[in-house]
Amino acid sequence: MNSAELKKEKKSLFSSKKQKDEKIRVEFDRTDWKDRWKIRLKTGSFIVNIVWRIFRFILLLGISYVVIFPFISKIFGSFMSPQDLVDVSVKLIPKYPTLNIYRAIIAENYYFAAFTNTAILSLSCALIQMLTCSFVGYGLAKFKFRGVKLIFFLVVFTMVVPHETLQLAMFMKFRYFDIFGIYRFLMDNIPAIRGKYAYINLINTFWPLGILSFGGLAFKNGLYIFVMRQFFKGVPDELEEAAYVDGSGPIKTFFRIILPISRPMMITIFLFAFSWQWTDTFYTNMFFTSQGLYLMPDIVSVPESLNSTTFVAQALYNSAITNTCGLMIIIPLIIVYCFCQKFLVQGIERSGIVG
Repeated sequence: MNSAELKKEKKSLFSSKKQKDEKIRVEFDRTDWKDRWKIRLKTGSFIVNIVWRIFRFILLLGISYVVIFPFISKIFGSFMSPQDLVDVSVKLIPKYPTLNIYRAIIAENYYFAAFTNTAILSLSCALIQMLTCSFVGYGLAKFKFRGVKLIFFLVVFTMVVPHETLQLAMFMKFRYFDIFGIYRFLMDNIPAIRGKYAYINLINTFWPLGILSFGGLAFKNGLYIFVMRQFFKGVPDELEEAAYVDGSGPIKTFFRIILPISRPMMITIFLFAFSWQWTDTFYTNMFFTSQGLYLMPDIVSVPESLNSTTFVAQALYNSAITNTCGLMIIIPLIIVYCFCQKFLVQGIERSGIVG
């Protein structure tokens, strides 16, 4: 028997076996559902599959409970009154629910003022960082020039250096701000301003964070540049070559061809930058030293109307208040995540880091 006949015989055997399996499946589907369940229960693989699914469900349920229960307890604790805290019968659901904690935080901790200032700062920094990191990441991924590896090494190096080591240098730079001595030169050579101003003080303004974001040196910008570089390295070069043939330059190609296809990745960078800036305490405590400008971290304090020296469980009540402050800080982030979850997942999948 030659190879052609052998292949033909194997094909016929496979076809007959497939038809037989299909016939058995059709006959099984035509039987009563009770008989089908009896047949399935007699097979060992079906029982093992059911046991494995039950075990997996219980395991995931237990893990979800461990992860979600602290948030649930904080949410119910924010509605508790002082009487509920000293009542040993109250475990989770309060007997006397109240909104006093929320009212006090909004009225006395300047919640809406902090919300507005933080929203403006976070949105502006996130937009600037998204565009800047995309531009730098595209240059590192698609352009070959002398020193590109050194620049990429410095970008990665910014992810390793602790921010605390640069804290004093950054504060002094923006406290006595001057670029390459230009302001000092103008002050010494222009009679109208000579001797009037010794320096430019950018502390307690949005300028330090804006300048750092524009320069790609803000919080986690090294990570954003790295992620965008990995994404752009996966973009086919044929798209750029086709644009160059049509007469587009690098800048026009970047804005008309590259940016539209990198929208999910850019939204991911925007969400990361917005979330980290929203809850940032390092840069905000360093650059905002006055008490007139309220940001989200500033609302984490116990309002005076809720602070009592005669209440026996005041420490426990203070803990519930600070937990409520934390909930009011992250609620806007949860809302943003609910609307942008699809883009966040797509951006992480296309970043080239996972897998």
